[in-house]
Amino acid sequence: MDRAVLDSPADIAEDAALAALLRCCVREVAGPRGQVWDADPYLLLRLGGELIRVPASGGLALRFDGPAERLERGAWLPLSVERLVGLVEAEPGVRGDNDEFAGQVIASRTAISDLLRGRGRPPADDPWLASEQALVFGHPFHPSPKAAGPGWLRYAPEAHARFPLRLLGVRDDVLAAEGDAGAIDGLGAAPPGYTLLPAHPWQLELLGAELAAPFADGLLLDLGESRGMAVPTSSVRTVYEPRIRKCLKFSIDVRITNCVRKNAWYELTAAAELSARLGPVFADLARRFPGTGWLPEPGYRSAALGTRLLEGLGVIVRAGPWDVTGPGVTPLLAGALAAPRPEDDPEPRRDARGAAEEALRRDPVGWWGAYVDRVAPPVFDAYFRHGVVLEPHLQNVLVGVDPSGTPVEAVFRDMEGTKLVAGRHDLSRLPGAVARAATYDAARGWDRVVYCLMVNHLPEIAATVAAAAARATTVPGPAARKAAEALLRELWADARARVARYAGEHHRPPQQLRDLLAGAPLPAKANLSARLTRSPDRDAGYVPVANPFAAVPA
Repeated sequence: MDRAVLDSPADIAEDAALAALLRCCVREVAGPRGQVWDADPYLLLRLGGELIRVPASGGLALRFDGPAERLERGAWLPLSVERLVGLVEAEPGVRGDNDEFAGQVIASRTAISDLLRGRGRPPADDPWLASEQALVFGHPFHPSPKAAGPGWLRYAPEAHARFPLRLLGVRDDVLAAEGDAGAIDGLGAAPPGYTLLPAHPWQLELLGAELAAPFADGLLLDLGESRGMAVPTSSVRTVYEPRIRKCLKFSIDVRITNCVRKNAWYELTAAAELSARLGPVFADLARRFPGTGWLPEPGYRSAALGTRLLEGLGVIVRAGPWDVTGPGVTPLLAGALAAPRPEDDPEPRRDARGAAEEALRRDPVGWWGAYVDRVAPPVFDAYFRHGVVLEPHLQNVLVGVDPSGTPVEAVFRDMEGTKLVAGRHDLSRLPGAVARAATYDAARGWDRVVYCLMVNHLPEIAATVAAAAARATTVPGPAARKAAEALLRELWADARARVARYAGEHHRPPQQLRDLLAGAPLPAKANLSARLTRSPDRDAGYVPVANPFAAVPA
């Protein structure tokens, strides 16, 4: 089911949509109820009164190696997306209040098919931007990873989109801005009395008639399209503008996976506030862990025309990765390294991603060790030493590789997901809503850190390394599978040793680290439950999953 080459875009989309929803069912429904069993090479689960089997590997990443089937009258029959949705809705105690759930799953399947058909334009020449365009199948543990609103394909990174921004002028007496957003002025010029404000063309379409009065009153001016072409990154709403070498994070009033992707007013302020506070933190992390970097978000601009337009037109300036990586280092989206290649994206490639894939096949344990050392210690240190919650999931980390493809840097991004641990920082001068947006309590902060790093991120990379090494061998199928499982255990033993080494640097390691190393269950974000109950992402709950360290001898 994680196969990259099937008969048609529709087949690939069916396979990907089914795999994503089935993983959620294993993690959030059948698993917690004791209804999952290992029957090598199959994983068995009971859902909605039916027995399902699927060949599986990859440990916590749960990679599917063949079609899922359901048992009916003694025969194994193919399982479809529609049937699986029905089983979810038939499972006692699972159904939420989202009557759009089935439609969202089907829409995600359609979106994947449309993406595969719409990738006629070649990927970006920039290897980092090409990696941002690689997530065709989306979050592997989300029930509808590619659900989005109408019109999205023109702006989708996976479709290799690029487009001009719209430039607006905001009359200076209604300009809203904090921090340093001066890089925006490199996109053009506004008339006297106005300040330049770029806008995402999709968002202007969505705002529509709400902009008529400000334009008519001269509070806003439409200055036309920018001269250059912006390239969307993996989040869709954030684009890279090569002319100013910056990323611009826009509001888009569309639900993409769990969230409507808008910059709330308090998030605009929080981004600039966090960036100002985090400079010394990352300077210390870079000193302690060479190769650690981040993408500051020094300021934003918008229009003070009521909350709706303040948020809808708000744009956050973010540093570009090429300005923070070292000489000879190429930044790659971590998620792209774990993503299967679509059939129109041949392998191997003569680029940095291809070099990284070749390097991990050539020396899987050495490559993995370098990767873990770049990503994990800074995240733990930010939390324990500085009271900062980084959100190192696969879309929020750029891994810098040297010309050989070896990881040598890790760059963390997105201030929306970065928080301060409550009680560790003086936030008294901030408005209450801004302080709440910028903080987690210690327990919730740790759950977020360990989920993003130990559930979302490292297991996907480990499974990719093990599978790639297995494919590179000449042993037959069952033996290759066993070799991959053995390598996966070796990778986790290596990772545990590296985390233990970090913990040993503390005279008295924090209890959370001791529990992690002892194999305590990990919190996995419950994306299926969040969709079924329409919960915002920040309020999503967690379910316990097995800690890969639990199977490693101490």
